[in-house]
Amino acid sequence: MFIVKYKKIFLIFSGLMVLVAVVFISVFGLRLGIDFKGGALLEASYIANRPDISLLENKIKTLNINQALVQPTGEKEYLVKTRDLSESEHQALLSALSLDGKYPVSEKSFTSIGPSVGSELAYKAILSIIFVIIAIILFITFVFRKVSRPVASWKYGVITIITLLHDIVIPAGIFALISHYSGAEVDTLFVLALLTILGLSVHDKIVVFDRVRENLSTGTSRDFAETVGTSTKATIVRSINITLTIIFVLVPLYLFGPETTKNFAMILTIGLVFGIYSSLFFASPLLVLVQEWQNRKKK
Repeated sequence: MFIVKYKKIFLIFSGLMVLVAVVFISVFGLRLGIDFKGGALLEASYIANRPDISLLENKIKTLNINQALVQPTGEKEYLVKTRDLSESEHQALLSALSLDGKYPVSEKSFTSIGPSVGSELAYKAILSIIFVIIAIILFITFVFRKVSRPVASWKYGVITIITLLHDIVIPAGIFALISHYSGAEVDTLFVLALLTILGLSVHDKIVVFDRVRENLSTGTSRDFAETVGTSTKATIVRSINITLTIIFVLVPLYLFGPETTKNFAMILTIGLVFGIYSSLFFASPLLVLVQEWQNRKKK
């Protein structure tokens, strides 16, 4: 099986992708939205045509609000994200959005989130990801408890976590690069996308590892690498078809859906692509590599 035969190439590629993603995150950072750092979100709808975004950005700069982010949504709406505003600043922002009455505008919604609430959401988001990772390790260790040779069951869980980190670090790095130029921010939908990636990716990996377990129990081959290769080959078509089915739904959501869900659809699509890659071309070679390392250690 070529996946096992060229395992070093696939492992090096995955390592380089993770390294590049970490560099992007370190250099550009992840721009936190108001969900986590607090602030105000105003959704404005124009009665007639909406003005050019550059006109609004220049007008808002005169208010000394600092780092206001203006995003188009729908055909006649804008979303404006700013720091927390007083009522007078809120009214001044509304006036600025109408360009002093030249473009009649109505306020569809105005939401203010305090810094303490944002910090609590950030804490819960991190806690959720940690909880999911621990639960996955325990689940896989239990499911593969009868598989002790040549690789212990708990190592399947550790390998799964390594590949899952691969699946969320790379999309996060790509998002850091995109947000540096587009101003996109990390919000609760971003965290939801990462958690969804974890859930969908772990399913693919369990499918592959479960086939390995079956073939080990039936003695398909005495060679572990060959068993892993045969097992992975048997799941390729199924895994790719399932992933493509989900991506076919996400692409229209990104292209034609509301502005607020575009980043969610983009991150989830990227995560699924790298998730299916890691299930077939990273997890399996890593499993064989662990077995080979154990053999060398025994000698």
